[in-house]
Amino acid sequence: MSSALATDARVVVIGAGIVGCSLADELTARGWSDVTVLEQGPLPAPGGSTSHAPGLVFRTGPSKTMTEFAKYTVQKFGALEVDGLPCFDPLGGLEIATTEARWADLHRKAGLAASWGVSGELLTPQQCKQLWSLLDEDTILGGFHTPDDGLARALLACRAQMTRAEGRGARFLERHTVTGIERADGRVTGVVTDQGTFPADHVVSAAGFWGPVIGAMAGVDVPLLPLAHQYATTEPLPELDGPDGAGAGRPILRFQDRDLYYREHTDAAGSRLGIGSYAHRPMPVDPFAVPAFDEAPVMPSSLPFTEEDFAPSWQDSIGLIPALRASRVAEGFNGVFSFTPDGMPVLGESRDLRGFWLAEAVWVTHSAGVAKALAEWMTDGRPSLDLHECDLYRFEDAQRSPAYIEDRGAQSFVEVYDVIHPLQPIEAPRPLRVSPFHARQQELGAYFLEAGGWERPHWYEANAPLAEGLALPERDPWSARYWSPIAAAEAAATREKVALYDMTPLRRLEVTGPGALGFLQRMTTNQLDKKPGAVTYTLLLDEAGGVRSDLTVARLAPDHFQVGANSGADMDLLLRHAPAGVQIRDVTSGTCCIGLWGPLARDLVQPLTRDDFSHQGFGFFKAKQTYLGHVPVTAMRLSYVGELGWELYTTADLGLRLWDTLWEAGREHGVIAAGRSAFNSLRLEKGYRSWGHDMTTEHNPYEAGVGFAVRPAKGEFTGRAALEGISEQNVRRKLTCLTLDDPAAVVLGKEPVFVDGAPAGYVTSASYGYTIGRCIAYAWLPASAAVPGTAVHLEYFGEKVPATVAEEPLFDPKMTRIRR
Repeated sequence: MSSALATDARVVVIGAGIVGCSLADELTARGWSDVTVLEQGPLPAPGGSTSHAPGLVFRTGPSKTMTEFAKYTVQKFGALEVDGLPCFDPLGGLEIATTEARWADLHRKAGLAASWGVSGELLTPQQCKQLWSLLDEDTILGGFHTPDDGLARALLACRAQMTRAEGRGARFLERHTVTGIERADGRVTGVVTDQGTFPADHVVSAAGFWGPVIGAMAGVDVPLLPLAHQYATTEPLPELDGPDGAGAGRPILRFQDRDLYYREHTDAAGSRLGIGSYAHRPMPVDPFAVPAFDEAPVMPSSLPFTEEDFAPSWQDSIGLIPALRASRVAEGFNGVFSFTPDGMPVLGESRDLRGFWLAEAVWVTHSAGVAKALAEWMTDGRPSLDLHECDLYRFEDAQRSPAYIEDRGAQSFVEVYDVIHPLQPIEAPRPLRVSPFHARQQELGAYFLEAGGWERPHWYEANAPLAEGLALPERDPWSARYWSPIAAAEAAATREKVALYDMTPLRRLEVTGPGALGFLQRMTTNQLDKKPGAVTYTLLLDEAGGVRSDLTVARLAPDHFQVGANSGADMDLLLRHAPAGVQIRDVTSGTCCIGLWGPLARDLVQPLTRDDFSHQGFGFFKAKQTYLGHVPVTAMRLSYVGELGWELYTTADLGLRLWDTLWEAGREHGVIAAGRSAFNSLRLEKGYRSWGHDMTTEHNPYEAGVGFAVRPAKGEFTGRAALEGISEQNVRRKLTCLTLDDPAAVVLGKEPVFVDGAPAGYVTSASYGYTIGRCIAYAWLPASAAVPGTAVHLEYFGEKVPATVAEEPLFDPKMTRIRR
């Protein structure tokens, strides 16, 4: 978090592409007038990715945040013009399907559009041809039309925003090549260029694919990979001037089954078709070797066109648009732009160099939205949108190596238009991070998915015999991916006997030193001033009362706390605010954890220790350091699945011994290993929230149903003032438990929820509840609809799925099973 939120702050933005220009406009609109934008090339077309961007804006995607960025970009550019020319042309967007998989995915995308508030409609092949008469309708199964999408004129938008920002005091300096970043006492102090030095309180790297170069000057890693992407234009095509030609505004077009998109170009010579392709091999570019503007044959971001790479795409285009058979590629180029390991932007302030901000790997589609969010962050201390998916510190150390960034960045390019399942893991590099139990998990036939670089078992084939004869509803092909009926058997075994869950990937921080209690008290919402041995569920809020994270804090000694956290951003936030004398360490990699849960958990663990594990001797939300057999452990009586049990922590070197000790002791009790699939089902039956899915900074605790973790009476903490006067009784929206009416129906998450036939919210988490015999979905809904018994319906691949608002928790509301 920036320490200077004043209107006299000196800001230097590096890069006058679409992001830099948008940011200058947004900052000056908020009263920060001392803004200098440095650009190494000539203005207004300096030669970066913005200068060649085709400008297609399709807003809808799986990420709500990215869709919101794109919605704001359309809204803003739609209101801008230069010399009478609009900066955005709402031609509409058309995505067509030529395979059953794509056609199903367009139904899913229509649901996402409804969830995020984007207008859209599924079309028949005939309707697609009415919008795009050149299409061969016989090759098309259908399409998805978004009438408010369209074409952004990026360079015009840059000019319009430059003019506005200059009118408020900003200056744009062309042909200023940055050569260094000055710093003192851990803060940025200026930017050195070949034309002089510019003092600064804040420096923003909006340098596009040069981001790693600027980052290196500042000593800040920028995890992105520049790659070349092919774009070609045809000769003038007379058929484009037909009845739905340029004058009628033909929609921008996506042919994702062949990794292609299309737009029209019209000039005095006629109308031509522009074709962009992601179908070719990844072509990485070294940002440190890109020539300067005056040394580049065309411009730095435009590389020679490789016809052999484009040849298959040309043939695919002819198959879709037969009129191209009589045409040819007139010109083309390989344009450079940025990819990250997960395909998302990189935003935020460096912790190691305060005042140095990143706004990198941002495409034109999201540019104004990103700029608005970053300007809010810089001027107000927080963005109004949840940015955890884009946060600079979301990547683990193991995901920041040059090799990982190159491998995953290239794969992000390959997957741009792929149909990606929400549970689909990366294919390489794997395995990267494994828990000490990995060998035993492999022996049990674990089916691994991946998150944060960790191999995470979702079920175990060794439990297949337990699933025989289970009466489970048949799944559709989409929900059957990355799922097994074995998960139902593992959930049942957890409810009936006892199971081991590998909880190692969950982040663990150690907070120690004099003042540790006071620090955590100020940072979080719940009362932590308890005797050593107490465990507390608490929240990290921002100043506006939004939920930054939820934490489990165990007080192991007066000045020693173990904190169960979520993302790297939690560590970042705590480190930024830690006073002298308080140490914070991430101990995740050097430790491990087994969740031992089920009604027989005490029968299994008590013979292994001399300490009292009875309910009276070891109460709920308590911690104890003890030994299990030969293994020293920190045991915490917690349960995320709604059953009796403990989280058992030890060092990584003793992890395998802990697993074997528990496994051997559990044989007589029918112990099994269980995976994340069962875990997610069990936690939803208990109504336990998952931060980042169910709640974010866009929600306050009372809306999210975690107001019980807020203790205003304890004294001052971040966000306390913002929550004054708010309660569960007066919020306008709520995270709401739904159960699907049809026991055979299944949804997976992000589906729209309709109340009285109109879109009213969206699903955050969903899973089949094996104990209750139907699918559970948590969703954000207006408070007026979040009343038990209210009938709603969800939309799953275009089908209406009736559901009912339910009282939560669905399972064991009196907590008798956990507290036995």
